[in-house]
Amino acid sequence: MADIHDLGAVELRKALATGQLSATEVAEHFLARIGRLNHTLGAFVTVTAEQAVLDARAADAAYVRRRSGGPELPLLHGVPLAFKDLTDVAGVVTTHGSGALDRKPAPEDGALAATLKGAGAISLGKTQVPEFGLTAYSENRIAPPSRNPHALSRSSGGSSGGSAAAVAAGLVPFAPGSDGGGSIRIPAAACGLLGLKPGRGLVPAGESVGDAARLVVAGPLARSAADAALMMDALVPQGIRPERGYLAGLEEAPVALRIGASLDSPWSTAFPFAPEREALDALAKGIELLTEAGHSVLDAEIRYDNRYPEAFTTAWTAGVGSARILPQREALLTPLTRTFRRRAQQRSAGKVNEALGFLRQFTHDTVAQYAQWDLVLTPSLAQTPRPVGWFTGTMPGGGQWPGPDWPGDADDDYRKQCEFAPWSSMVNVCGLPAITVPVHWTGPTPGTGFPMGIQLIGSPGSELLLLRLARQLERQQERAFHPAE
Repeated sequence: MADIHDLGAVELRKALATGQLSATEVAEHFLARIGRLNHTLGAFVTVTAEQAVLDARAADAAYVRRRSGGPELPLLHGVPLAFKDLTDVAGVVTTHGSGALDRKPAPEDGALAATLKGAGAISLGKTQVPEFGLTAYSENRIAPPSRNPHALSRSSGGSSGGSAAAVAAGLVPFAPGSDGGGSIRIPAAACGLLGLKPGRGLVPAGESVGDAARLVVAGPLARSAADAALMMDALVPQGIRPERGYLAGLEEAPVALRIGASLDSPWSTAFPFAPEREALDALAKGIELLTEAGHSVLDAEIRYDNRYPEAFTTAWTAGVGSARILPQREALLTPLTRTFRRRAQQRSAGKVNEALGFLRQFTHDTVAQYAQWDLVLTPSLAQTPRPVGWFTGTMPGGGQWPGPDWPGDADDDYRKQCEFAPWSSMVNVCGLPAITVPVHWTGPTPGTGFPMGIQLIGSPGSELLLLRLARQLERQQERAFHPAE
């Protein structure tokens, strides 16, 4: 057998369900690996080793009872994972990446943690996030930044950056993320993972308080389509998921599809940007793979209303304005959070409602345009993974992180984020499913340099189709890397 951390979640689940591995053995292996690697990676903020081992022993006892005719084992029996530090886990502090909040353990599991722990998964701890999940990088004032396993000087993205780094580095086999403007897809793309943002309303454990535009949804970060499908089977209630489930449904290949490829972005008018060559190379590679698989890829011209940036920003930051923070602790917020909090508090309810009304019309218009094709294709990111500190202007060459002061301009920070990930947020606004799939490496050979991906945006209810297509792309790349097999 391969090293435990090299096993995918599906393989690991099988080994646990058959008794080839014990849950305690698996948990202790991953905890030891976290202990060796996390000090340089910054993926975990909190490691709950003691509780994880207790939960693993309880899972092993359930396995023994099952062999004696006891209850069926749950879907994710003994499989370890971690929750981003925006998700409540009973008995563990949820920092929200902020030094301005009290450090009180959560009294109970949030919906996402309850769903996955109820499916038998074992939590190893909490992963790094930006303050309140607001940014496309996972850096804050309370813990070291989350770094990219492919190059420690680079960011792992955000806001599920710690979770993506943990999966990519083999600290957990897969992890749930949440995505309100790209927060699953951005770090997945930066770390060379598959990241699936389900459509609105499919996963009941994803929405957050203060999300008036219903932007946020939970979904998987994984190293393969099969692992992502397994998590979807755990996240989506049985009466809603496909008849055979997501994992079993991967056995069927997608039919030939009409795919519209586009570089158009609703951010272009506010922040004109030019995709880096590496992003265009990834798009070209994606088009090549899709065409070889029998799909038709067509140029797609998509028109976006230039009022989108202001309306999205209003909706995206509304929640931070209502966060309960004592006045004397406001100074502990990062400049970006503090700036957007102040602006949110100064907006009238009418202004927010006007933005929400515009976004509803934007959804109608955009979905109508996307309907010309079965899927819409874009690069996942417009740039390679950015250096740690690049967005905020800190970029420390040494010394303690984070420093007592956080230089940089909030508006410049936000502009950089929108130029880095210009094809993400409109998918949340429209409530559509989307997936990022790694297809390209920037180095001279596969597996060298930085990973780059493509994003595929589907119609409502197309999550299984997106996973099937991701599986098809994986197999094509495997054949290219190992042609004799």
